[in-house]
Order: sequence, then C-alpha cells, then structure tokens
Amino acid sequence: MTARTPAKQPLAIAILFIVTGLIGLYAAFQLTLERFQLIENPGVKLSCDISPFVSCGPVIQSAQGSVFGFPNPMMGIAMFVAPIAVGVGVLAGARFARWFWILYNVGLLFAIGFIHWLMVQAVFSIGTLCPYCMLVWLIVIPLFWFGTVNNLGRNFGLPEGAAALFRSALPWTALIVVLNYLIIVAIILANFPTIIPSLFA
Repeated sequence: MTARTPAKQPLAIAILFIVTGLIGLYAAFQLTLERFQLIENPGVKLSCDISPFVSCGPVIQSAQGSVFGFPNPMMGIAMFVAPIAVGVGVLAGARFARWFWILYNVGLLFAIGFIHWLMVQAVFSIGTLCPYCMLVWLIVIPLFWFGTVNNLGRNFGLPEGAAALFRSALPWTALIVVLNYLIIVAIILANFPTIIPSLFA
C-alpha cells in the first residue's frame, strides 16, 4: 500500500459513514422544518421546545443559527450527503485517491470545529440547548475521530510504520470519542446544573 495505491477500507468505517450521515441528514432536515414553522408562525411552540434549557427555537433564531448568511441546517443537508456517498462507495468497492481522502478529512475537520463552536455558543451565549443540534454533535464526533484515524492509517500515504500505528489504534478510537462526549457533558452540567430535573418538570 502506497500513496498511489488506494487502500481497501474496513466495512465498519463504511457503515459508520452511512449511519452517521443519515442521522445528521435527519437532524438537519428536522431543523429546517422547524425553521419553516417559525417563519409561518413566529409564536408557535416547536416540537423540540422541551424545557427552558432544551429548546431549539432560540437557537434557530439566533445570529449563530445563520453564521454564513443562511440557516445552518441547510449547510447540514448538503454536507451530510458526503459521508453517506463515501460510505456507499466504499461498500461498492470504490477506492478513492489520496487527494480525495485529504479533502474529505478537511470537511470532517471543519464539521467538528464548527459543532464545538456552536456548542460553546449555545452554552455560554444563547443559554439554550437545541435537541437536534445535540444529535448532530453526537454523530459528528465519532465521524471525525474514526474517519481521521482511519485516514491516517490507510489513506494519507504516511510511512508504513506510522500508518500501522494508526491502524492498530483504530479500535481504541472509541475512547477518544467517549472522552470528547464526557467533556461536553461536563461543560453542559456545570453551566446548566438543573437541566436534568427540568426535563421531568
């Protein structure tokens, strides 16, 4: 396997790409529908408005909800097609070039950076957590970490010693994912100490 010989990808990686992409697409689509409801009726109570701390209405209507001049979910609908397409391609036996995987990983890097920025904005600026947004956080984190470690081990053309190290580390990537989750949960609980009781009020 060299930089000119695309590697065969693990079946689990293909399935991860497809499943996370489908979930992300679902969440982005639902957020888009909720935004349409707000446009039609600004005072409507949305299905995702669960409690004072868990509500997508304030997030959708915030400046952070349209960072690039259009609703963030529209970008999600476009971008989550990518992992689905890549996963299906891998299942079909496609072997993509090194430059393709680099560009794909740039997209993953943007995604995880963006969702962490949105998390910080939701917690420290908006003061409300959006359920569908959190669903996107939930799937982007493993999508990035597993996708990146797999790329380092198989698709970036690293020296074989380094690539083999990353391939052997792939099963342990779940620990990084769990740690990432725990950090986010800790930040949320520290800033919304009554969030869990509010869900059952």
